[in-house]
Amino acid sequence: MKFLSRVVQVIKRTKSVKSIRLEKPEHFSYLPGQWTFLIFGDESDRLMKPLSFSSSPTEGHLEVTKKLTGLRFSELVDDLEVGDTLSLDGPYGDFSFLGEHDKVCMLSGGIGVTPLLSMIKFCTDKKTSTDISLLYSNRNEDEIPFKDDLKQMQRTNLQLEVNMTITNPSSAWRGLSGRVNGEMIRSTVPQWAERIYYVSGPQPMVESMTTLLEEMGLDPSQIKHEYFSGYKGPNAGEELVG
Repeated sequence: MKFLSRVVQVIKRTKSVKSIRLEKPEHFSYLPGQWTFLIFGDESDRLMKPLSFSSSPTEGHLEVTKKLTGLRFSELVDDLEVGDTLSLDGPYGDFSFLGEHDKVCMLSGGIGVTPLLSMIKFCTDKKTSTDISLLYSNRNEDEIPFKDDLKQMQRTNLQLEVNMTITNPSSAWRGLSGRVNGEMIRSTVPQWAERIYYVSGPQPMVESMTTLLEEMGLDPSQIKHEYFSGYKGPNAGEELVG
């Protein structure tokens, strides 16, 4: 479904990550974890990219979040101001969670956390009984999108446990460090073998995590995944010209 929406807030999440909050059109509905195409320009000069919603359907606005890479699409996102109008095409995707499992583990890296954040917000707002364990990897502690949001939801949702790991930590970092591996999952995720896993991030990470989980003995039916930004094509992560 194509629609127009107005920017109501621009949020700088980290030095290189911005969230764009938009008016939610009347009667627009989506599932936590779904994504939309964000479109700039007209038919003759159109640039678009799929971005997962970092908002939850329980909220009164829509939100998408972008890592600013310096490419043209990122520049357009970075230049957005309150009052600007955007075209969107969506929602799309079947990577979603509404609280239908008793215990889940969510694995993510960097900005790939957005669909999982949408699911966690939904479960927190709906007060579902699902036991959620999030293991979230980032390169350094100054570039953790939604760090404060996740900490706040963990205080609100007693069924949520958030663990963050840094692959290039400073000497001041006191949390987990290194890439997500089997030992880290076993030591931080209670009843790890009984959970349904939701994996979201760059394609190489998703593929390596899927392989890791299967090597740990999990059945493929326990593993659900989404590539970064919801786009699963060969040019995942690149800008699309339509």
